[in-house]
Amino acid sequence: MSATGAARKRGKPASGAGAGAGAGKLRRKGDSSRDKGKSKGGGKMNEEISSDSESESLVPRRTEEEEEEEELEETAQEKKLRLAKLYLEQLKQQEEEKAEAREFEEDQVAGRLKEDVLEQRGRLQKSVAKEIQAPDPADIRILRGHQLSITCLVITPDDLAIFSASKDCTIIKWSVESGRKLHVIPRAKKGAEGQPSGHSSHVLCMAISSDGKYLASGDRSKLILIWEAQSCQHLYTFTGHRDAVSGLAFRRGTHQLYSTSHDRSVKVWNVAENSYVETLFGHQDAVAALDALSRECCVTAGGRDGTVRVWKIPEESQLVFYGHQGSIDSIQLINEEHMVSGADDGSVALWGLSKKRPLALQREAHGLRGELGLEQPFWVSSVAALLNTDLVATGSHSNSVRLWQCGEGFRQLDLLCDIPLVGFINSLKFSSAGDFLVAGVGQEHRLGRWWRIKEARNSICIIPLHRAPRPPAAGS
Repeated sequence: MSATGAARKRGKPASGAGAGAGAGKLRRKGDSSRDKGKSKGGGKMNEEISSDSESESLVPRRTEEEEEEEELEETAQEKKLRLAKLYLEQLKQQEEEKAEAREFEEDQVAGRLKEDVLEQRGRLQKSVAKEIQAPDPADIRILRGHQLSITCLVITPDDLAIFSASKDCTIIKWSVESGRKLHVIPRAKKGAEGQPSGHSSHVLCMAISSDGKYLASGDRSKLILIWEAQSCQHLYTFTGHRDAVSGLAFRRGTHQLYSTSHDRSVKVWNVAENSYVETLFGHQDAVAALDALSRECCVTAGGRDGTVRVWKIPEESQLVFYGHQGSIDSIQLINEEHMVSGADDGSVALWGLSKKRPLALQREAHGLRGELGLEQPFWVSSVAALLNTDLVATGSHSNSVRLWQCGEGFRQLDLLCDIPLVGFINSLKFSSAGDFLVAGVGQEHRLGRWWRIKEARNSICIIPLHRAPRPPAAGS
């Protein structure tokens, strides 16, 4: 055998100094694996497997130190770029989601903006009256606490509490949810010093500011008392009227207070600054009621002078409206352009500021009373309107509260339903959300003692207003 063949047989390279000891070891390992394969009967296939394992073992393995160095090198050089790409990807995803949401809500936003513009102009009219279902009398909650007839009430802007006042000279704050008394402002004794502040005569009217901060109450003793609505703490007393204070209203969004009285005047006050502003004259008889919204004006019901007046405060001018045949005892604004009033001739009128006569006049709104041939209409003692909608409520002593729908253009008044309530309905107020109506019920009319209904209960009645479900939209 030649020297070369002997060297191959021993596993040594035939020539060249490039092959080292490590290579020799690897080759011997390969030979041993082939021998094992042959002993198991493997031929060519076993040789291929052993050849693969040989090639794998020939690739140098990276140590952990090398991998850590590479990671450190990547973090130092590319971390900012990688994080920036990730951030941009997240922003892109968020923008896509926002775009989808905008597309979905585009119609709703456009509709809401249109509503806001119409509301600011006083021309918004939401159609909700047709959706109102006749309330079940069993669902009406009755709150009792006053000893004499309820004369007036207000609901806080958040619809969580009700303030009621009575001929017993007290004011009670009620929880709408539980029906419990939250606070009672007791009657004050005339001439008694050191007594808690309160009214010593019939409370005829109340108003609450649109932010729920101030409560104002007026009585037969010519006084206007200002309270902190949350704590019912007395703050100020306004004097200046020369007769009973019959109407109060805050201008929406401000602390400007309007008051009216049986002395035939309208006064303007700044409650936040505890100051008097001015007095306006024009009515020819005792003024019975007052209301205001966000414009710098107010509306008054002129009682027996038979007029409704719109007072433009900055110009110190007034618009005079005629329509009722009797004494106009109640009035409320539906929006900035329309109002509703009730009179003791039994009529309910809808007004627009552009017309001096009623747009719609519903005579005998609560029917007739008395013997055959001597019938007289039931007096309309209170009215209420759900702001910026077509829903109106009226009260009398006809044993019911009536809900009405204002027709298109406020030129018609259609009866929706009767809600049975026994007694004089001296005050009505809708909640801000329109999900309930509150009625102040008494045995006597709030302004006098012409009749007394013995079976009536002096109480606050919370009437839930449920809406019929709307039919599903086409394609939904």
